[in-house]
Amino acid sequence: MSAAEGETPVADGAPPPEALYSFGTPWPELNQGLSYSDTFRCADVDAATTLIEFYATNYKSSAPLPGWVKRIRSGQITVDGEVVTDPDMILRDGCKLVYHRLPWQEPFAPYLLEVLYEDDDMVALNKPSGLQVLPKGLFQQRTVLAQLQLKDWKMTSFYSKRKHVQSHPVPVHRLGRGTSGLLLCAKTKVAKVRLASYFAEGAINAGNKRDKSEFGEERKISKFYRALVTGILDNDEVVVTQPIGLVHYPGVAEGLYAACSSGKPAMSNVCVLERLAHQNHTLVQVEIHSGRPHQIRIHLAYIGHPLVDDPLYGIGGHPKFVEPESTGTDSSFAYDGGYERPLQPVPGDCGYHLHAHWLVLCHPTTNKIVKITAPLPQILQTREERRATAERISG
Repeated sequence: MSAAEGETPVADGAPPPEALYSFGTPWPELNQGLSYSDTFRCADVDAATTLIEFYATNYKSSAPLPGWVKRIRSGQITVDGEVVTDPDMILRDGCKLVYHRLPWQEPFAPYLLEVLYEDDDMVALNKPSGLQVLPKGLFQQRTVLAQLQLKDWKMTSFYSKRKHVQSHPVPVHRLGRGTSGLLLCAKTKVAKVRLASYFAEGAINAGNKRDKSEFGEERKISKFYRALVTGILDNDEVVVTQPIGLVHYPGVAEGLYAACSSGKPAMSNVCVLERLAHQNHTLVQVEIHSGRPHQIRIHLAYIGHPLVDDPLYGIGGHPKFVEPESTGTDSSFAYDGGYERPLQPVPGDCGYHLHAHWLVLCHPTTNKIVKITAPLPQILQTREERRATAERISG
């Protein structure tokens, strides 16, 4: 297949291709900012609510009170379409409020994506470590989704009508920002619904503690990861069923996912591939039967073997460092009025070695079994795999 404009084909004479092509648009220096809309409703007709009271009360996780004052005075808030700079303005019931977040330079993120598999229904990408899948927090533009939106996906008009094609593919599952490897995206609405249901079924089966090894009997998709963990695992295979839930964590408003007895069911099957005694590391393959946030990081840490260089999760599946809540007056805030970045690690921090290596699934429209593989980083290859790679390149 030929590469379209903006895509990088595999060079002639190169080793056997591991990707069909790559694509990506360099990030602009600043993103476009964001707008957050609200409609004010007065719960008590006899009580007056000011603009600053509304934002400082309802969105205190976004900024401290002095930060909201700064945002208002700098003209970032409109009321019924008019800029308001007085924090003490009294709000009327039903008025429309919009907070205009200023454009900012997002942290560094790679932008090139490799296409590993593509047909009329879905596309599989090789996501680099450091690239977030969907917008969140500081990353609103530098995401996989943005690159999917920027690329010109050419589809025939006949096929578009028949299959209800979307304007661009959308991810049907997530990978952590620091996790590299295989990311599955749906091109059509039918594929999106069916693939999403496959992932949901895995979580349900994990909750019921069912593990059907015969592919297709209950499970429509199986996902396998490579990971480098600290310490030497004694057993060749370990099944981890520790529930995962949200716990309070300073700097993360919605809470942090961690090992939690009251959390949701999760199941990971860990197999030892190679024990690296001289480094006190173990190379493992992990098959996940559910897809809880940060599941592999949490489960491996829970059994006493956190990922090598994981900045966040320590033994037991809990955060390594928990700074006490600030006891100050919240007078310190960032240039845009929001909180300064927490000093302790947060979920999006990178550094660990985790790669979505391969998956096998029942195709969402043809029902054929499809296997897709993402090439491994060298640090996650076994000695034999590194030897084979070197021979292929030199030969």
